[in-house]
Amino acid sequence: METLLAEERQEKRLTPCADSFFFMSPYRSFSTSGCFARLDCPAIDGANSHGHLQTSLREAFENAKKHGIEKPVVVGAIPFDPRQPSALFIPESWQPFSRAQRQDDARQTAVAKPLNIAARKAIPEQDKFMEMVAHAAAATAQPDIDKVVLSRLIDIETQMPIDLDGLLNRLISQNPTSYNFHVPLPDGSSLVGASPELLLRKSGKNFSSLPLAGSARRDRENIPRDCEIGTQLLHSKKDRHEHGLVTQAMRDVLQPHSQTLTLSDTPELITTPTLWHLATPIYGQVKDPQDNALSLACLLHPTPALSGFPHDVARKLIAELEPFDRELFGGIVGWCDAEGNGEWVVTIRCARVAANQVRLFAGAGIVPASSPESEWRETGVKLSTMLHVFGLN
Repeated sequence: METLLAEERQEKRLTPCADSFFFMSPYRSFSTSGCFARLDCPAIDGANSHGHLQTSLREAFENAKKHGIEKPVVVGAIPFDPRQPSALFIPESWQPFSRAQRQDDARQTAVAKPLNIAARKAIPEQDKFMEMVAHAAAATAQPDIDKVVLSRLIDIETQMPIDLDGLLNRLISQNPTSYNFHVPLPDGSSLVGASPELLLRKSGKNFSSLPLAGSARRDRENIPRDCEIGTQLLHSKKDRHEHGLVTQAMRDVLQPHSQTLTLSDTPELITTPTLWHLATPIYGQVKDPQDNALSLACLLHPTPALSGFPHDVARKLIAELEPFDRELFGGIVGWCDAEGNGEWVVTIRCARVAANQVRLFAGAGIVPASSPESEWRETGVKLSTMLHVFGLN
């Protein structure tokens, strides 16, 4: 009997409920139960402590405490366009777990289960995407815009509904160092992903960020060649230019809100299972004690790594060129507690899953030196992170 109960507890720990928010990071890993209150107001004014989102959040936290939730947190996702409704909620409870133990559990239970595909479609197809890149590259050679991020999708229909628990185990097993997440959405679908990019982490007065821009496909079967690829990326003028646009913009946004702010003039290399990335750690302390993790994340979102620079011009070009609405793709996922601590990551290397429908997303930064064919290949490598999770190529 004790063995059966132990197995039941283990099974519950390994398989979060479909309506549970799930977040894994080096800082804090936890899952949630239930939904006390939803916040769907847009995050366009989320950086303003007196704006609608922050006012609604404070009221929701106070109401949660009155109903016996001692340490309320808000969790969920904010779309790429913060003028659209948010997908945030305050759970009835949350439970921390060991990231290392969860990784071990996932490795033991992850089984590759290729999907039986009924239909698969690229949006847009390769020729159209390359036309988009050529148009954007020419536009960024003009004085009014320096960079624009273009993305593409893959829509997949399977013969049977997706096994979400098995999917999460494979995602964690294949991407153990990423920010792995599951967000239950109001329409019953799920947003799942393995983001490599920290937008904003806040603990007390301290905050940090790790923006990524500039990437190259790894060659893990040839270690010397793999290292050479990383070195080439670190010295690439095109990628260093793209990365510099992102970090300078973030510096300019954060500086007025910071008591201290530190970031290097030279990026460093980080890796995922499929890519090398240029990254620049950012560290600071908030100037205004009313600033919380969510307000700082909204201040930064979307960064030029997901939209372009300047943002307003890039957003218009994205709307003109991309044949779809990104919705939650390219947005942010994370949490913030009532004390202002929290963590938000960029919604990339991700998928939206609804029964037997899957939509994947990937984007690439376009600058004057961008090659349409190279950007198609780069987005293909980024898509492969989630394709491999689904047992696909």
